[in-house]
Amino acid sequence: MAAPSVQHEKLGATFNGTVVDIQGVPVHQFRGIKYASVPARFELPQPVDSFGGKVVDATKYGPRCPQTYIDVRHLLRIPEDFKIEDEPEDEFECLNLDICAPASPSSKGPLPVLVWIHGGSQVVTYCSAASKICDTSRIVADSIIAGKPIIVVSINYRLNIFSFGDGKEKNLAIKDQRLGIDWVRKNISAFGGNPNNITLAGESAGAIYVHAHLISGPPVKRGVLASGSLYLSSPLPLERGDGLIKTLEAKVRELGHKSLREAPAPALVQALKDCNVNTMWIQEDPELQDWETRLEQVDELMIGDVEFESVIWRNGIELSDGETIAAAFDKQPKWGTKFRKMYHVVGDRPTAAKLGALDFVNDTRYTLPVENIADKLSSAKKATVYKYLIDQPNPWQPSSRAHHAVDLLFLFGGVDLSHNPPAENVGREMRRRWVDFVNGDAPWSVERRFAYGPFGECKEIDEVQFAARRRVPQLKALREAGTGVYLPIVFALTAGRISLLN
Repeated sequence: MAAPSVQHEKLGATFNGTVVDIQGVPVHQFRGIKYASVPARFELPQPVDSFGGKVVDATKYGPRCPQTYIDVRHLLRIPEDFKIEDEPEDEFECLNLDICAPASPSSKGPLPVLVWIHGGSQVVTYCSAASKICDTSRIVADSIIAGKPIIVVSINYRLNIFSFGDGKEKNLAIKDQRLGIDWVRKNISAFGGNPNNITLAGESAGAIYVHAHLISGPPVKRGVLASGSLYLSSPLPLERGDGLIKTLEAKVRELGHKSLREAPAPALVQALKDCNVNTMWIQEDPELQDWETRLEQVDELMIGDVEFESVIWRNGIELSDGETIAAAFDKQPKWGTKFRKMYHVVGDRPTAAKLGALDFVNDTRYTLPVENIADKLSSAKKATVYKYLIDQPNPWQPSSRAHHAVDLLFLFGGVDLSHNPPAENVGREMRRRWVDFVNGDAPWSVERRFAYGPFGECKEIDEVQFAARRRVPQLKALREAGTGVYLPIVFALTAGRISLLN
């Protein structure tokens, strides 16, 4: 099949893409399209409105933001011999996106569009299309087979200190992404997409950003919050950000450079590595004020978690002894003892204390937010909410359980799972349900939840079955206590202990 070419009059460009064959289904990809430019370090992004009549080579993935190296195979247990090519990095050219679309024109008219925002603790690109792990071609191919074709757009954006800034501007990642979403609205019709039928989705840090957009940005048709929300990483005071900036500024000077703004990009990456900065956060901003009580601007929302989200704190929490963990609970005068007992945290039982701490973090950061957000929208009758949970364990190491980010393996199917038919079945079922949702069809009954796994079984479940999979009494107690009570305990347990290499 001939390579695809799209003449885009509005942008003044001809985009030449590539064809990917997914088990006999041809899919068109247009890679590395620049949606915005970075005029200078830590400055606001500027939209790219014209290519000046150029022919644009869209066959290669664009560069990502400079970042410290993380082996994404580690947490996902992907076999060590699975090859991931090195990805180019450029702080000024990293605002690019990839489009994946059906090869044949649709008789149904403009297609619904899924916009994907990747995760990575707001510091790294966790599982890009270039890595093959989150290649969007399989979900597009499955949508074609199902007779419900969709287009998927993946957005690259600034990360870590390049997004955080040095005090002048803040939350540049959100501003980058907003321009990317706006680019889709303005330009996706030339690729066959419907600019008025957008689903905004992300996982982990990507879901945090999606939640921020649903709170503060223009409305979209649908949203997906997969294993993340602003409850996972809420906006923090500027003073805390100033402290991080000063720490990195001092490290850059120690490396022989004048400032964060003037040092070469590798020096900033080295400073991040030397200072062990493995996660960042959204800084407080008026547009996100009172986010907990504001309604998400979306017609339909899909939201859920996996069984063992808190694995990313496991190695860090396991360094604590039982007494230290128990003390974090006991500092809370009213609820501390109750929570400590509910989560079986006993000072002289170190193993139980560590497991209880991980369960507590899991519930407060992931499971309870699903309920809070769903109940808020349902009570306001603002949006239709579909809740799910993922209990299918890691395809290569089931003893690792259904851990944080394992859903990326199922959803994208970028890594061969044929050695594990139950996991492969979960992937097929997940893509089918997502395709339904993006097309505006109910993925399952709104009165029930959908469970992916274990044992490859996918089905709707009722609240009694949900209570057999999650810690419902603990969730009720946490909700009654409120964030002001349990968050200080969470911070005491997790500060500086997160890692994607668990």
